[in-house]
Amino acid sequence: MLAGCAGTNSPSSSSTTASAQSTAGGTGAKASGSAAPVYPGGPLTPITSSEAHSQSVVTLAPPADMWDRIRRGFKMPNLESDLVRDREQWYASRPDYIQRMTERSNKYIFHIVEELERRNMPTELALLPYIESAFNPQAISSARAAGMWQFMPATGTDFDLKQNIFRDDRRDVVASTRAALDYLQKLYGMFGDWQLALAAYNWGEGSVSRAIAKNQRLGLPTTYSDLSMPAETRLYVPKLQAVKNIVANPQAFNTELPLIANHPYFQTVTLTRDLDVELAAKLADIRLEDFRALNPAAHKPVLLAAGTPQILLPWDNAAVFQRNFDAYSQGQYASWTAWVVPNTMTVADAAQRSGMSEADLRALNSIPPRMLIKAGSTLIVPRGARVKEDVTALVADSGHLSFQPEIVNRRTTVKAGRNDSVASIARRYKLKPDSVAEWNDVKLNHSFKRGYSVVVYLPVRAAPEARVGTGAARAHGRTSVADKRGGSQVKAVAARGRNVVVKTPAGKQVVREKRGGTPSKKKR
Repeated sequence: MLAGCAGTNSPSSSSTTASAQSTAGGTGAKASGSAAPVYPGGPLTPITSSEAHSQSVVTLAPPADMWDRIRRGFKMPNLESDLVRDREQWYASRPDYIQRMTERSNKYIFHIVEELERRNMPTELALLPYIESAFNPQAISSARAAGMWQFMPATGTDFDLKQNIFRDDRRDVVASTRAALDYLQKLYGMFGDWQLALAAYNWGEGSVSRAIAKNQRLGLPTTYSDLSMPAETRLYVPKLQAVKNIVANPQAFNTELPLIANHPYFQTVTLTRDLDVELAAKLADIRLEDFRALNPAAHKPVLLAAGTPQILLPWDNAAVFQRNFDAYSQGQYASWTAWVVPNTMTVADAAQRSGMSEADLRALNSIPPRMLIKAGSTLIVPRGARVKEDVTALVADSGHLSFQPEIVNRRTTVKAGRNDSVASIARRYKLKPDSVAEWNDVKLNHSFKRGYSVVVYLPVRAAPEARVGTGAARAHGRTSVADKRGGSQVKAVAARGRNVVVKTPAGKQVVREKRGGTPSKKKR
């Protein structure tokens, strides 16, 4: 007789052995028989008949469903505290919330568990997105953390998550899971404790390190429960422990978990052409919302093959998509493309050149008001019939959208001093003499009487430049329209009904009679 059966290198077989070790080693369940089970290690060797009767055999039955598979991989020490009890009651008293959350997870949790088992990490971590985002890949926090795993922009960049105008990999199911597990492994390597690693995931490794150092200086313990930390982090691990306890024994909490089969929900499909999102869903024969649920990183109406080489599709629909894609002959695959703006221009000019209305161009590209589009910016625009080439990798990977504020001038009057003239007023306020003469309906060589109210248009404090895309990662997504002083000045002037004059590059002045009103163009 042999002590075991030959193993494979597949994740499922290794996870079965690892989970069996965990079960036998300390979560409460005991193997049958009087002795501990034997696990194969190295070449298999014959054993005697007497040895066979004194050893138990590890069960190799496959998990019944994903919940069973997750339970078998529990490895983290349990946390016992009143906060855990409190969170258990909070979740147990909200069965509808648990139902929505767990049903949403059925698209993603198989992939997460596979990755955890491949890395030999605790499968409790597959429950972490319940705490972070309720398994919503489109979730965004008030601090601009995004995705199932709630990555901040800078941290996402540190872990190679692309963030540009075409895609945000913090929302990508596969990429964000890879980054989150990389980060958690790094934190576990730093602290050697999963509870401290989770605290650092929520609070930051620097904050946890400083809290540990403080306790060490005071001669205090440095476990998760002993550190001084914000309330959110104090509740973070108890929340995960509460969800773990409910998954481990749902009957004890009068909870019914939806069936999630131990089978991949999706598979990857290589994208060889730029493709409209709506067409991709149609070719795969799935609803648009289901396609977006699996491909949440793509937040534009077109998928760029050079920047999004793979898409996710439900397991049974991948072959349908490929067959329909190969047979598609009803026109171009993409009706949108990327246009790199050659020079700084107004939104109206960009809309005219791209064949769109100004309102549609603003909405599609999230362009704020009172901004010029800077040269080198990338816009999503309609793809004309003459455009045959797909968007290049350089544009797909580095596309950004940068703005600069329009020059906003305010009509005001200044008192002329002794011997003041058109020329002296122009020099003092850095204006063109012919403009000063035109505003006051006088000649270029005119001299003003002392105390005369001279009309001039002076610039309001300009807003800082805004950039969206692959700039400084910490500023990703932040579009600043006006600084505190300049913006409030413009708003205050408009609110009082006074004219606010905007000088465009074409030399025209757009006079807005009131904030939000329809501008009337006036030649001066």
